[in-house]
Amino acid sequence: MLNNTSSTSVTGTVQSTVDSEDVKRHAKQADEWWNPNGNMMLLHNFNLLRVPFIRDGLVPPSTERTLAPLTNKSILDVGCGGGILTEALARIGANMTGIDASKELIDVAKQHSVANPKLINHRPTYYWTTVEEHAEKFCNHYDAVVASEIIEHVTDKELFVKSCIKALKPGGKIFITTPSRTRLAQIFVIYLAEYVFGIVPKGTHEYEKFMTPNELTFLLERS
Repeated sequence: MLNNTSSTSVTGTVQSTVDSEDVKRHAKQADEWWNPNGNMMLLHNFNLLRVPFIRDGLVPPSTERTLAPLTNKSILDVGCGGGILTEALARIGANMTGIDASKELIDVAKQHSVANPKLINHRPTYYWTTVEEHAEKFCNHYDAVVASEIIEHVTDKELFVKSCIKALKPGGKIFITTPSRTRLAQIFVIYLAEYVFGIVPKGTHEYEKFMTPNELTFLLERS
């Protein structure tokens, strides 16, 4: 089980997936990350969908249910932020590794993980790094890679997908969730959530960075 909390620094590379301005914008929310009624409320609530989606993708629903169905599954959470999804998957048995390009958010994730008594036997490992750098060191390493609500924030989506897949063991699974580039998403995810109700910080999403399912499928097939 991975249970250390070491970190590596983000260094410059010829190609990068990181949008530095986006990283800074998210880092400003560090103090709010674990407030279930704050700016990250939607991410907390989204776990009600994300966790079963990933669990059932790795362990068939017909399998006898246990409290830790993901035991012995090694999972990489790319763009983990402060660890909302990382911890949720660790609590059901997964050996979790979380990576993020924001040092501030990785620090938040580490601190919350150490203070959470429910994780005493399944504490995640966190690295301050990028997916392309991590995949070089941990090639063919994980049973699953999760990229939830992150691909719409990167600068090079093709490199991002290739790097995620590079970190997978042969036969591993990748889980991606992201807003689809539709006018409905533009209205609800950006206009209403950010500018009307204020439940997501303004400027969090850029419509042009959203993808359609066909575009994402194309990238996955190419990789």
